[in-house]
Amino acid sequence: MVEELDPFKIAQKQLDDAAAIMSLDKQALAILREPKRVVTVNIPVRMSDGTTETFTGFRVMYNDARGPGKGGIRFHPEENVSTVKALAAWMTWKTALADIPFGGGKGGVICDTKKMDAFELENLSRSYVRALAEVVGPKKDVPAPDVYTTPQIMAWMMDEYNKLAGGSEPGFITGKPVEIGGSQGRFDSTAMGGMYILRNAAKMAKMDLKKARVAIQGFGNAGKFAFDIANTMLGANVVAISDSKGGVYSEKGLDYDKLSAAKEQTGTVQGYKGTEDVSNEDLLELDVDVLIPAAIENQITGKNADRINAKMVLELANGPVTPDADKILFEKGILDLPDFLVNSGGVIVSYFEWVQNNSGEYWTEDSVYKKLDGIVTKSFNDMVAMQKEYKEKGKKITPRQAAYIIAVDRVAKAMKLRGWY
Repeated sequence: MVEELDPFKIAQKQLDDAAAIMSLDKQALAILREPKRVVTVNIPVRMSDGTTETFTGFRVMYNDARGPGKGGIRFHPEENVSTVKALAAWMTWKTALADIPFGGGKGGVICDTKKMDAFELENLSRSYVRALAEVVGPKKDVPAPDVYTTPQIMAWMMDEYNKLAGGSEPGFITGKPVEIGGSQGRFDSTAMGGMYILRNAAKMAKMDLKKARVAIQGFGNAGKFAFDIANTMLGANVVAISDSKGGVYSEKGLDYDKLSAAKEQTGTVQGYKGTEDVSNEDLLELDVDVLIPAAIENQITGKNADRINAKMVLELANGPVTPDADKILFEKGILDLPDFLVNSGGVIVSYFEWVQNNSGEYWTEDSVYKKLDGIVTKSFNDMVAMQKEYKEKGKKITPRQAAYIIAVDRVAKAMKLRGWY
């Protein structure tokens, strides 16, 4: 049987799995298996050469029973509605697991930002907001940055929304520059939240992180900050890291500052002196204590899961482990910590930004990190407690299943109280 790697079908499979374990009401499951709303828009954009090019954009509202939609916007040449729906579903479970008052949303535009200049990106950003103005807003659906979108793009989008709203609405969008209402601590929040989870998991597993060997797949925002924080805050030894072109490995460990500088010069970590080049695929199979997939989805599958040698997998990317791989890792005794727990730091600090925008009171970086630590630690403890509860009933469940049960139960209860079923 060929493993199905369609992102939304994977998201549905994960939900169905949890629903069966928790005996979820069939009416609730029927609602939760599909998004509440999928909007597709054609976006005409004036280009630098004076021509007009039309782009396809999406915005998915998966569920808003617990609050406004929340989710990033991707600008990517291979963006598609299945991926956006899956990410919106995972954001629904992410906000529910963190127990913050948001639902799940996601957006995207099919475009290649590497072939666009600042003028074209600004026009696209503003046009995307105009096309979706009726379905987004601080009390409806709150966007944020994601793949190939930046704080500057968020600033343009906020400015356009403010023009349409006829007033200042900084809470319309998060991930903005601090100068116009962004939150302290937002830039590295995804990685920071993941490192708090790693600290908690290592303590539970009796793993000494100061002796731990770590491999990270991905050198984007999340992977890069994870590399730095794992070294400086946790004292772990990062022995391998990769970017889209491949990776490097050094048994002695890698120097964050020197490797970052080398990548700035050459555009890749590969070829760095004193290291061994490895492929992205080979990096996943290295003999390390902690493996952090921080790049893209579907990296650990039924085809390679039996060759994973790490003691712990920390899913910093969205959807890096498929359902078939889940079972194999669990049977091997590898502690696989699910994405919507591990990478929830981004949406949690986005929530903090929204709260600060709405209240007009702004917090220090230390305050943001302390609040973030409190929320992700509670989420981790809730997940562990749920696993223990089912174990006492005689059923062993994975960390992902435990986290899903908590999140789905919270959303289902909110729908029930609202009278949706």
